[in-house]
Amino acid sequence: MAQLVLATLDAGGNVPPVLTIGRDLQSSGHGVHVIGHPAQRDTVEGAGLAFTPYTHARAWSPTAEKSTVRGLRDLVGVFNDRGAGSDVVHLAQRVRADAVGVDCMLLGALAAVQAAQVPSAALFHTFHAYFDGPWRRGPVGLLSLLRGHHARRLWAASDLGLVLTEAALDPASPGTDPTLIWTGAVVDTEVPAVAPARPRVLVSLSTVNFPGMATTLQRILDALAVLPVDAVVTTGPAIDPASLRVASNTTVHRVVDHARLMPTCSLVVGHGGHATSLRALAHGLPLLLIPAHPMLDQTMVGDAVARAEAGLVLPRSSSPERIREAVTQLLDTPSYGAAAAALGTRIRAGRGAHTAAAALIGLVEHAAR
Repeated sequence: MAQLVLATLDAGGNVPPVLTIGRDLQSSGHGVHVIGHPAQRDTVEGAGLAFTPYTHARAWSPTAEKSTVRGLRDLVGVFNDRGAGSDVVHLAQRVRADAVGVDCMLLGALAAVQAAQVPSAALFHTFHAYFDGPWRRGPVGLLSLLRGHHARRLWAASDLGLVLTEAALDPASPGTDPTLIWTGAVVDTEVPAVAPARPRVLVSLSTVNFPGMATTLQRILDALAVLPVDAVVTTGPAIDPASLRVASNTTVHRVVDHARLMPTCSLVVGHGGHATSLRALAHGLPLLLIPAHPMLDQTMVGDAVARAEAGLVLPRSSSPERIREAVTQLLDTPSYGAAAAALGTRIRAGRGAHTAAAALIGLVEHAAR
């Protein structure tokens, strides 16, 4: 059986697809070794996978409060971290890895793995149109160039590129490059949600601390407070539940596995993160998306959901009244649920994790030949 290393970073929605792919590989008898930031240990080991922390990577916290400038500076530093790259190569050599899957944002790690001539796959955890568009051409890509890392060249130099999303939603259409594969969304959902008689709304914003996110969350709670719904909120590590005003129809948790909540929900209100949005769609749930950061993929994900008529998008400056109107519209208009249900059927049938795992094993077999 093959030995594989999966290199990730503590950045929220990029992590669940890696864990789901890792579990699929492991269930088939392959050895899986995940490497990431030390704070990820509990998450990775909780998924039943072996974990190795970076030891030479720069310090990184996605939940610390930062200005936009400092946040950008820290992100660029993490993405181009050569110390993390050396750790990935060392682990690959120690476990005699047959291939390494690297988060496409870890340009320093991609460069190191390629220099060591280890078979590699770049893992794109959201739309390819975002990474090869705003991400590559924006401040992140330009500042990475100054550090000697050309994103598109590093991705192209990988033996394989796995785009872990639905091709129908990604504005970038699959082309003729056989090394770039749209696997379908990588989610752990097997059955659609069954909505209760009284609507249940899941509210979940990012695990990363974006400026103004707590204010946005409070506006959402104020909007839901007077509606005939039950609301359940997961704040994640970025927002203290005790800081929120909560109505009697709302329960707040710092962390609850969405796999336990979504099967009995009617609607998800989120920030447009790819992982949560596609997981909601996999359950057949319509979405109200309020993007938290203009430089990330959230607006593009929201636009794709709106084009598919499976949800609505609002700016983060929206008042509680406007949010309330959107929630009511989504719950009272059957076409949104029908569109989400159709997407859910497609996502579940696509078995994205299995497709991605099979592609990685195909890379190993090709390299062996």
